[in-house]
Amino acid sequence: MKNRLTLYIAVGMVLGVVAGYVCHASAPDAAAAKAMAGNFSIITDIFLRLIKMIIAPLVFATLVSGLAGMESGQDVGRIGLRTVGWFVCASLVSLALGLVLANALQPGAGLHMVASGSDVNTGLNTAGLNFKDIVTHAFPTSLLDAMTRNDILQILVFSLFFGLGLGALKHDARVKVVVQAIDGMVPVMLRLTDYVMRVAPFGVFGAIASAVTLRGLGVLLTYGKLIGSFYLGLVLLWAALVGVGYLFLGKQVGALLKAVREPAMLAFSTASSEAAYPRLTEQLEKFGVDKKVVGFTLPLGYVFNLDGSMMYQSFAAIFIAQAFGIDMPLSQQIFMLLVLMLSSKGMASVPRGSVVVVAAVAPLFHLPAEGVVMVLAIDQILDMGRTMTNVIGNSVATAVIAKWETRRSDVSAAAITEFEQLQSEVQ
Repeated sequence: MKNRLTLYIAVGMVLGVVAGYVCHASAPDAAAAKAMAGNFSIITDIFLRLIKMIIAPLVFATLVSGLAGMESGQDVGRIGLRTVGWFVCASLVSLALGLVLANALQPGAGLHMVASGSDVNTGLNTAGLNFKDIVTHAFPTSLLDAMTRNDILQILVFSLFFGLGLGALKHDARVKVVVQAIDGMVPVMLRLTDYVMRVAPFGVFGAIASAVTLRGLGVLLTYGKLIGSFYLGLVLLWAALVGVGYLFLGKQVGALLKAVREPAMLAFSTASSEAAYPRLTEQLEKFGVDKKVVGFTLPLGYVFNLDGSMMYQSFAAIFIAQAFGIDMPLSQQIFMLLVLMLSSKGMASVPRGSVVVVAAVAPLFHLPAEGVVMVLAIDQILDMGRTMTNVIGNSVATAVIAKWETRRSDVSAAAITEFEQLQSEVQ
């Protein structure tokens, strides 16, 4: 079943395109197409609900189990610093690549759009994207509330404190029972993930069929230059990620990509990072990544390391400026890059976060809201690619952090062996 699941997902995607095209062509009007798309989305909604059902306990169990297994708080601090350092560098590279490609390919040039000057409702809530709310939102008032909403950032913060507490007391006989219970919870959640993944091809079929029924294939021609330019940028970003991964992992980076192809396809077809998370956790551990690194780095990456979303934000902002003939000098673009870098760190808790960040930053650079509406028309198509890129980026990051830890352990073990040999010679 596991070996055939990738094939079944691919088949589900193809059948979804065919079914969606037939329904879109046969629909008498937009309302009928929307109704048919809603029927297809029932299948996807069920699949995503099953995924969301296991996300919170899986994140909690893997992260707490990993933290409790670390030798000291120094391990947490070291892995945390390396992880955050990687995320910051990856974010800057992704944003910069989006700016460079948008300027080079000029996807919005020649559209000659004119801003109406009146208020346009994008339907996006940008109110929560401010410094105060972003910082305070990270800290949960209740673990149960955070789990109910599948708020990965809040679950991560609680699990971090809980895991450190268990690690400090793990030699206590009473606490050992708790550690063993949580360790035992991890394989149970991974087995449950296997069961849920059997529904994945149907969920993929429903997601693709619903999108094509609603938008049709004609949207690919209307926005062809923007879509093509963006996906070319994603391919270059994938190449950069794989290249950096090769520097640390060597030829193993190919095996890593093969291991995560299934969760990557899930992310692409459903445009949902959550759909890929359980399987990605399992595949990374099977690849050989230490579970404590997976449990700590992966959920952190889902909050702060969104490479595809980062590139999309700078790309979309420049596209809007080009479409409306707004001149943005290089200095202003660099300033916008830094603003996007900071603003995007709060998007994990915001629905359709990538577009919301663009909508929130647009007024600061005099970009009209009509441009955001234009991008929204094909957001589903763009979201599929950027979500898949987020999964690939987090896979490479997690594997590289684990490699650093392995090298450190090897060096430490070699140093201990050498010290013991010196001791024996002296004696």
